[in-house]
Amino acid sequence: LKEIILRLVMHSAARASDVLEFTDDDFDSKIGDHDLILVEFFAPWCGHCKRLAPEYEAAATRLKGIVPLAKVDCTANSNVCGKYGVSGYPTLKIFRDGEDSGGYDGHRTADGIVSHLKKQAGPASVELKSEAEFEKFIGGRDASVVGFFADGGSVAQGEFLKAASALRESYRFGHTNVEDLLKKHDDDGEGIVLFRPPLLSNKFEDSSVKFTEDKFTSAKIKKFIQDNIFGICPHMTDDNKDQLKGKDLLVAYYDVDYEKNPKGSNYWRNRVMKVAKSFLDQGKKLSFAVANKNSFSHDVSELGLDGSSGELPLVGIRTAKGDKYVMKEEFSRDGKTLEKFLQDYFDGNLKRYLKSEPIPENNDGPVKVIVAENFDSIVNDESKDVLIEFYAPWCGHCKSLEPKYKELGEKLSGDPNIVIAKMDATANDVPSQYEVRGFPTIYFSPAGQKQNPKKYEVCVFDLIFFF
Repeated sequence: LKEIILRLVMHSAARASDVLEFTDDDFDSKIGDHDLILVEFFAPWCGHCKRLAPEYEAAATRLKGIVPLAKVDCTANSNVCGKYGVSGYPTLKIFRDGEDSGGYDGHRTADGIVSHLKKQAGPASVELKSEAEFEKFIGGRDASVVGFFADGGSVAQGEFLKAASALRESYRFGHTNVEDLLKKHDDDGEGIVLFRPPLLSNKFEDSSVKFTEDKFTSAKIKKFIQDNIFGICPHMTDDNKDQLKGKDLLVAYYDVDYEKNPKGSNYWRNRVMKVAKSFLDQGKKLSFAVANKNSFSHDVSELGLDGSSGELPLVGIRTAKGDKYVMKEEFSRDGKTLEKFLQDYFDGNLKRYLKSEPIPENNDGPVKVIVAENFDSIVNDESKDVLIEFYAPWCGHCKSLEPKYKELGEKLSGDPNIVIAKMDATANDVPSQYEVRGFPTIYFSPAGQKQNPKKYEVCVFDLIFFF
């Protein structure tokens, strides 16, 4: 009896997982069986993968019958992982109709995965069949893009739906063929309108923007949306921050809360918008946003600002290259200090802000100590090959590496053309070309190629042979 029970338990355990498993041999044939599927590319030894596993499993169970989840062990299936450019673990990708649709960029929790994929599982554009459905759709907290088409089978509607499919992860789309809605919102029988969220309504810009191109193509529609979706000064959140942060961006951080205090949130936003519009009307190029200072406390700290300093907005600019500028004067209610800050920025009169430890007085050891203030003079010395470790003081792996890394520095100390260095990445700004997502992270910056540092993936014991 015990043996029978054990077999039943083992059989049940084997069937317990709702996560599909794909291999090199069957990936291509199985991936096309699903309209939409999320795939995790993982390695069994990876700590992040182990932490994700129960969340991923729970999400698969909750999404069963809606969106399947699958996984590929890259240590045993290198061909398929190589085909899709997997370079770190875990990598999550969304596939539609067998084609790679891009990386999953939602929260890596069961709730986050379920929420994200449920949005993806529905139609890219919601059909709006009545005035009530339309009003409810455009009354949400996010901008809405609505297509108005007299003929549901028209080329224009087809191109709109293509654009919606391509951008569905970022924006909300709806379309209608209802005659009364067309008469009210579009006189031409074919049109696209971007509606801004009612909560962000203001006197500095229109509440809606019309697509004005003569020809409807998905490329033109996508450009129209991306150019207009945020307006002059959007509310930056976790959901849209990645789309905003790739630009030269000024952010005013304060107690933004459109749930509990929309009036107070717009009070400061309107003052930012007034100044922003005056510069944008002059043709100046800069994006603007407001954000909750507690939700973005890390960003506030990275600018050297104190998030507990009161109700006045804290202002900083971060460029696409990663340069930072901080408004040191207190935000004035008439906007004059913001206006002066922006004028100085556009005139090139602001000093770049660097978060940096003090430059060491004595830096003659086998491992050079790098801080933000001496990074250029040491790491970017075109005559030197530089190996640099980015570490965190609390990191156990970094502490284990330290004696070996010091030994490497001692062995190479006799070569004047090689520098072994380290930098506390938690206390200093790291240049944008050095991507640090975990600790320790090691880069090699070759002489004469300082704009193209190479991330070092090999075991530290092999470092010596690199030279």
